[in-house]
Amino acid sequence: MDLSGKVAVVTGSGRGLGLAYAKALATAGAAVVVNDVDPDAAATAVKEIETAGGRAVAEVAAVGTTEAAEALVARAVEAFGRLDVMVTNAGVLRDRVLWKMTDEDFDTVVQVHLRGTFTCVRAAVERMREQGGGGRIIVAGSPAGQRGNFGQTNYAAAKAGIAAMVRTWAMELAKAGITANAVIPLAATAMTRTIPAFAPHVDALEQHGTPLPDDLRKGEGFGTAEDVAPLVTFLASEASAGITGQCIGIGGDKLALWSHPQEVSVAYADGGWSADAIAAAWPVSVGRVPETYGIPAPRIRQESAR
Repeated sequence: MDLSGKVAVVTGSGRGLGLAYAKALATAGAAVVVNDVDPDAAATAVKEIETAGGRAVAEVAAVGTTEAAEALVARAVEAFGRLDVMVTNAGVLRDRVLWKMTDEDFDTVVQVHLRGTFTCVRAAVERMREQGGGGRIIVAGSPAGQRGNFGQTNYAAAKAGIAAMVRTWAMELAKAGITANAVIPLAATAMTRTIPAFAPHVDALEQHGTPLPDDLRKGEGFGTAEDVAPLVTFLASEASAGITGQCIGIGGDKLALWSHPQEVSVAYADGGWSADAIAAAWPVSVGRVPETYGIPAPRIRQESAR
């Protein structure tokens, strides 16, 4: 993939998945605006990219506000003259069960993930439409947003909203030649370290360089941040020009296309439905095979977890 002449913004790219995305885009030839709330992390990321022969600048900002989004776009234009790719990766977690989740827990996660994606993409699209030539919107979804997850009302809601925005943007931006897609990653990060089944493997990988077992890479589609980055590079390239409105999963050795919500069972009643009629019909027609929910627990053999 040759991204020479392209300019990308990657939010939350001081470390983890965002850093892997920024490095991969730079390696493919794109100039990158690195964004993080930690100035040291942002500066280190820029130095690593430049040392490897890439071009990058930093913009320290907390994603969420319109001002931060516009500053990121302005930094790209100021440093490199244009903007072609917006990757919204910045995120936070405030995990708690519903009855213990505070307003602040909810608002913080929604502000960064959902509003942050909206404001950054809006600012990017305004610039892309003004300069012409199309563009690429690549946003971060999550399995939690596709299926729900225990203790993540805020996060799952935000990620589900992001998937819905992608489907909407695919229609709205088509005429301008701008694609919009969501990456659904599953990788060893600070976030996934909080999952007990993954934690020992993430620690072993980071502390000792121990490769992830096949139970994870193939069985669960769980890998490293570097395993996810090629999808971002592909979606930023001309090779993906015909792909938009999609939620694409990647992790370890697995690449997947997520389905969109759709009707899976339908029944009709002349003149409409009464409550009693619904009760009678539900177990034998529409509700005979209810939809599943939640992220399935990882299936990892005991020996692979040692």
